[in-house]
Amino acid sequence: MLESRRRNSGRALSSLLSLSLLMGGACGPQPEQDGVSTASPNGDNTPGSTDVSAPGADTLAPSSPEEQIAVGPSEPEAEAAPTPDADAPAAAESPASSMEESLGTTAQAAVSLRTVAAWETLFLKRWASEHTSSFLPKSRSLDSWQFYDLAYGVDGNTAMYRATGKTQYMDRALLYVNNMVNNAKVSSSLPRSQFKDSYLGWASARSDTLGQEVPLFESYCWRYVTRMLRTIRETPALYNNSTYKSQYDKLLAFTERNMFEKWLKRGANSYIYRVNTHMASHWAYIAMDLSKMTTDSTKRAQYMTVFNNINRDMPNNTSSLRGQLMNSPVNANAYFWAAEWGSKKRPGQDVAHGNGVMAYIVEAHDAGMEWTDADMRKFVVTLNNVIWPSAKRYGNYVDGTGSGTGWFNDGLVKLGRYNAALQQRLESHTVGQNTQYYGNGALNAKLLSQGSAL
Repeated sequence: MLESRRRNSGRALSSLLSLSLLMGGACGPQPEQDGVSTASPNGDNTPGSTDVSAPGADTLAPSSPEEQIAVGPSEPEAEAAPTPDADAPAAAESPASSMEESLGTTAQAAVSLRTVAAWETLFLKRWASEHTSSFLPKSRSLDSWQFYDLAYGVDGNTAMYRATGKTQYMDRALLYVNNMVNNAKVSSSLPRSQFKDSYLGWASARSDTLGQEVPLFESYCWRYVTRMLRTIRETPALYNNSTYKSQYDKLLAFTERNMFEKWLKRGANSYIYRVNTHMASHWAYIAMDLSKMTTDSTKRAQYMTVFNNINRDMPNNTSSLRGQLMNSPVNANAYFWAAEWGSKKRPGQDVAHGNGVMAYIVEAHDAGMEWTDADMRKFVVTLNNVIWPSAKRYGNYVDGTGSGTGWFNDGLVKLGRYNAALQQRLESHTVGQNTQYYGNGALNAKLLSQGSAL
């Protein structure tokens, strides 16, 4: 699939489209969600505050909005009429509709993009400080809640390795994952575990899930662990190196038993086929990666069953990720979906959690599994024209309504690999500037240079 995109990357984008799409934006300091959500014993987020604070620009390794805001709006929020500023994008502020129809289908303009080296320079300015202040201590923690934010460190370093081929970044990601695995405890030894079985894991120290084993915290991080492992498997210089191969074998075996098998056996309908799109997408991501790595045909069949079920036929719900998608009510060239299975109600998925869905879909598309070029073009329009219609306007929901934070780090930023003009907008986006953002910016630039544009 990537090869077909490379062959098509030489076509020219019209000057009018380029002008409208290259509107970069500068926001204020990186916003961080301040409200604390609650979680059930299963780790399902339930409605909490969505207040936003604006810490200093040097805030390190910020928490994602996903862990701290509601799964979706409450009924009053969903029915409330939006204010003028929060309504669907105004025509005067958004790219013209005629140009929207061309976005992602015409070829990319010969825009001047930030190089991988330039992204790496930005990355390195934060790499050491985020490591010492956040990611390293979180990786050594016995608290699975700390692994939620650690996910961004694993993802950012893996992405930068994929962009540069420099093993210092893969080594850093491996350090974090090895630390987590080395601190895992047998469930029966965890005093307040609700399972008390023979699988390895960690207890949460978060107040509302204190002492429990929480599938959300583990899966949110482990989707990036499996992506890291798949990078090793698909890179001969790593896989054929005994130092990396031994770590790969150990971590893959741990993942197959103490992540996937553990939660599947404990109850697939409760812990794998989750209550909303974003939490289920984490398991589709993990299952997809494992299916590409395992040498066991029985396990591969299990992984593909989970992958296909979440995409097409959830066994405990009337919908699926594919079933949730519909044409956007504000732009027929964009996608709309709701977080709640079977729902088609506006305002739909909140953008913060939508990042998780997009992180999975981008990688599945690039692996040639389920998600097509046509899908990705529509997701590009969703971000570029509906969620982010102008420099400082960010929708809070995928229909463009509400006032969002502009946090695109954990998934939406990865759409830049499909459209050079969108990538250029992302270069001047000032929200969420940290190593995850910079690492994925660099990877976008690398893939675009190889012809990934649609």
